[in-house]
Amino acid sequence: MARDPYSVLGVARGSSDDEIKKAYRKLAKELHPDRNADNPKAAERFKEVSAAYAILGDPDKRAKYDRGEIGPDGAARSPFEQAWQSRGGSGSAGGGFAFEGDPMDIFAQFFGGGGRRRAGGGAGFGGFGGGGFGGGGGFGGAEARTAPRPKGRNYEYRLDIPFEAAARLEPQRLTLRTGKTLQIKLPPGFVEGQQLRLAGQGDPGPGGAGDALVTLHILPHALFTREGDNVILDLPLRLDEAVLGAKVKVPTVDGAVMLSVPAGSTSGKMLRLRGKGFTRKDGTRGDQLVRVLIDVGEPDAELKRFAETWAAGKRRNPRSAWGLS
Repeated sequence: MARDPYSVLGVARGSSDDEIKKAYRKLAKELHPDRNADNPKAAERFKEVSAAYAILGDPDKRAKYDRGEIGPDGAARSPFEQAWQSRGGSGSAGGGFAFEGDPMDIFAQFFGGGGRRRAGGGAGFGGFGGGGFGGGGGFGGAEARTAPRPKGRNYEYRLDIPFEAAARLEPQRLTLRTGKTLQIKLPPGFVEGQQLRLAGQGDPGPGGAGDALVTLHILPHALFTREGDNVILDLPLRLDEAVLGAKVKVPTVDGAVMLSVPAGSTSGKMLRLRGKGFTRKDGTRGDQLVRVLIDVGEPDAELKRFAETWAAGKRRNPRSAWGLS
């Protein structure tokens, strides 16, 4: 199970960036495989120290770890794990050491050298300013492979999308922190909270620009709700429209249409307008489901007389299936 990176580096949570770098530098020199060829435990510790610095040496990752959003293995925590951590839990609830990077790359990015063993098997620490450990030539020399340079910082954005525009996949405009405006193409079948990655729209860096991470948020609507790929609309009807049937103009995400209400419609009956829902991944559209709600309106003397004089023999008990007297 991955350990707390602060404990791994032997620093306090409130340590400065310089203190963290100093602690990593000291441990990395001591545990580097070139200096501990016959000590497998040192290699494991070197990997653990590199994983810890991969989190604490990155301001974004360190902030997310301090907030409990990621674990000591760098993996995102579920809301349950975040709540568990906030109550005093420690370690990674998922278990297992999940560091997937190359510790040599972390080492090389920090010290500025290649960090790889030479093709001929020799190993050296000349990159530390001279003699190295044991005169084994220059660490990170011409024969060493250069480590990938880090990319710039990513930035997160929230894109609020009107309900109808989300259903129709209308392109949306997003203004970045730099002032640059982009037109965002919404992906078919997207759902609330889905994240898009816009490559190269973050901060510049030695290895290229970071990315913009855009979270899609569908704004609520006064009339519509979403259920999967379908749109739900509650339709109030007068008693005469429900009893006799009617043609009623109803709103949809594509504009108003005429809907035929069958005679004898009861509250809860679902009517379907095909192709008026959200766009699916295959490009087809879901439906709009219109739920009938009978509204008798304000008290009406004529309606009251009708109800009182309606022939008893024609009345039925709609609750008879309940088996209650």
